[in-house]
Amino acid sequence: MSDSQPQPSPSPGSPGSPGGPGGADVLLTGATLTDGRTVDVRLGRGRIQAVGTAGTLAPLGLRVDLRGYLLLPAPAEPHAHSDLALTADAAGPVSPDPADVQRRATEAALLQLGHGATALRSHVRIGDVQGLGAMEAVLQARRAVRGLTELTAVAMPRLLTGVAGADGLAMLHDAVKMGASVVGACPDLDPDPTGCAEAVLDAAAQHGCPVDLHTDGSDPVRLTRLAAMAGGLRPGVTIGPCDGLGRLPADVAGRTAEALAAAGITVVCLPQGPCGGLERRRGHDTPVHLLRAAGVRVTAGSGALRDLANPVGRGDPLQAAQLLASRHGLRPDEAYEAVAGAAREALGLAPVRIEAGFPAELLAVRGTGLSEALSLGYSRIVVHRGRVVARTSAVREYCDSATAAVAGLPRQGRTGTEPA
Repeated sequence: MSDSQPQPSPSPGSPGSPGGPGGADVLLTGATLTDGRTVDVRLGRGRIQAVGTAGTLAPLGLRVDLRGYLLLPAPAEPHAHSDLALTADAAGPVSPDPADVQRRATEAALLQLGHGATALRSHVRIGDVQGLGAMEAVLQARRAVRGLTELTAVAMPRLLTGVAGADGLAMLHDAVKMGASVVGACPDLDPDPTGCAEAVLDAAAQHGCPVDLHTDGSDPVRLTRLAAMAGGLRPGVTIGPCDGLGRLPADVAGRTAEALAAAGITVVCLPQGPCGGLERRRGHDTPVHLLRAAGVRVTAGSGALRDLANPVGRGDPLQAAQLLASRHGLRPDEAYEAVAGAAREALGLAPVRIEAGFPAELLAVRGTGLSEALSLGYSRIVVHRGRVVARTSAVREYCDSATAAVAGLPRQGRTGTEPA
């Protein structure tokens, strides 16, 4: 399997081809939808212009052949750590050098884009030794990948209460002025968890920002207080991973989940493993079914991308969905919705459906159905703002091709009709 990155002077259908806002229209032909239909989809000005039965839409610009591909709304990544990404093999402490952070954050964003995520929310540490350096580096990475994927930053101070928290609170406000679009914290690590949550909510109200908090959710009283404080706050509150809820008695966890649902709080679970924000206890997962049954919007993030918290983290939304299906028992459509529609809603993004008028944020995965895509979705074509921005191709072969042909063994690879 080979990963491809956007290259200059692309050919039609390859990453970076013209299209999208102000560019040529793009026609996706022969794509399969989850309901089994085979369709053509015309994209223009960053949106879906038309959807018709295969062969009924005349190409007006570029044409991308998607025969053999399942076309889906693109997933989004609601919980990443770009400033820590790709540091698992570093010798010694993680470098706080802004140039190094920017390089890794940019590479991480492109890796996750290759998996299909056309929007990404990254939690960035501020304060302590790094000050605002990591935030500035991630914001520089955001500018570097503009037009390929949407990268937003969450300012994450360590402390917000007491004498030591005064600097963190001031830095939180400075980070928003720099360009951080979400405010956050880890109340579990603050000496005054409730005061920390109050400080973040106050800052969010001042700046009109969303809130995103790290918490293991093991204290039901604290979560209930947060729900009471956050109820009705717009543009919204997200918490995660909340795996500690799974260690509570079922009745207590259920009442807590109902309070979160009533307050409109979203929970982001991390089925692919832990992240650097919290130490997770082995053997415990976010109680996805309990939260969903209570009416909580549940989405799934990647957390660590090959850093010390998870040296083998992939940052792949489809793997997160696959784990939601295999470990938590969600149907494939429910699992994919958690990393696509629910994730976009948690990030405050417009919904995507494969219908005329919706944003052209799409992922084509080689396969005929959603179960196959979540299981074997190696080959992917990613569309952002109406143009192909990333492509990953995989070829499956066997040592004796004649035997493979006779036995009817499956082969995933290119045909002469696929886009170059």
